[in-house]
Amino acid sequence: MPSDLPLIDSFDLAAALHVLRPSEYTAALIQTLFGMPGAVRGANALEIGFGSGVVLAALSHLGAASLCGVDSEEQAIRTAEAMMEQIGGVAEFHRGDLWAPVDGRRFDLIVANLPHFPTEQRHFPGRLPSWSHGGHDGRQLLDPFIAGLPGHLAPSGRALITHNAFLGLAETRRQLALGGLDAQICRTVMLALPPEKLRVMSPDIRAREEGRTIHTLGAYCFARMYILDISARPAER
Repeated sequence: MPSDLPLIDSFDLAAALHVLRPSEYTAALIQTLFGMPGAVRGANALEIGFGSGVVLAALSHLGAASLCGVDSEEQAIRTAEAMMEQIGGVAEFHRGDLWAPVDGRRFDLIVANLPHFPTEQRHFPGRLPSWSHGGHDGRQLLDPFIAGLPGHLAPSGRALITHNAFLGLAETRRQLALGGLDAQICRTVMLALPPEKLRVMSPDIRAREEGRTIHTLGAYCFARMYILDISARPAER
């Protein structure tokens, strides 16, 4: 797997912490979790795409009964192991793509901050190649995540995910409904889009969303991001 870090037998934790550093998306997800400790306490929790392991650390701090993480990057495994050791937490880690490593298992709480920026670009300076890359429409990982979610949530479970508004919440809700799930917006955040991202953003997505979910003010550009709370749709009366 391509990487700009040393091979695993010469693992550099400081370098890994830098390229896996938390983003504004991660901060918003952690803030949301801290605002709903009752949903975390005692839960069997899974994070898809755990990166540095900092969200798993927050789940541990809030009293999750068990922690499981899946990520495609070997650097993430090593960094999250160091994170758990530092905080005295316990978690199981799996390297693989999305749901494959936890096939057949269900969880009370599933969290994810998936790469879902609409771009064909696979290189952002100072980041791993997988960081932020969501394919042309940004849904390259989001859609298969949604498709697998119903089979991995416990009957009364819930999922919390980050979701760029410019991807189309209606399409996400449509796909969730096929699996008997629904999403509520539990937090809305306005984020600054840095020039290095704007330069590689899919032009048609930006043109479509300008003035709707994306707002350009002089030399700066901002976009909305949601934290979605996903659970089973209420039974119809």
